Amino acid sequence: MPGNLLRPVVQETTPSLIARQLRRAIGDGELAPGQQLNEMELSRSLGVSRGPLREAMQRLTQEGLLLSVRNRGVFVIEVTDDDVRDLYLARNAVERAAAARVIAGDPEAGANRLLEKVDEMSAAIDRGDTAALTETDVAFHALLVELSESPRLIRMHDTLMVETRMCMTALETRYASHSFRLEEHRDITKAIRDADQARVDRLLLEHMRDAVMRLTTDDA
Repeated sequence: MPGNLLRPVVQETTPSLIARQLRRAIGDGELAPGQQLNEMELSRSLGVSRGPLREAMQRLTQEGLLLSVRNRGVFVIEVTDDDVRDLYLARNAVERAAAARVIAGDPEAGANRLLEKVDEMSAAIDRGDTAALTETDVAFHALLVELSESPRLIRMHDTLMVETRMCMTALETRYASHSFRLEEHRDITKAIRDADQARVDRLLLEHMRDAVMRLTTDDA
């Protein structure tokens, strides 16, 4: 049997699984910004011991999603306007790099995958389903980075998208209209299909700037 074709099966550790659930809860607002985490309640809810829970919480603290305050406890971060601006600055850098990888590979195939998400966004708007629209919006950008096949870009983007979910969940009322979101994503997809890197860069920059203006109290 060819020994170089098989690899050990890598199983996710318990702390990794816990960290994933905590990220999701933070992004969805189940664990609210500024909320203090109660180890006893979390360990009971998740059905795990405190050891792996603490390791998972430490990982999220290192990622910047949790804040450990000496003699007080561990809290979910609160996202300020400055945080939003910095978040979208980082997202713009990661997503532009990912788009460049997609264009250098198979831009048509990548665009076809992204267009599926755009169609899902359109359907959500038609239904008036804001929650589904936000979920698909996030999924579009996650897919864009996944298509780059860069493990490091994907890992960085995963953390950035948790903070993005926090912003979009907490500040959804600042989106008075959603049709512009659909057209922005459709234009980005078309530019990728056309392998127009300069246009993709410009559209992503405009997309991130627009989000910052809508998710902050001013456009400074």
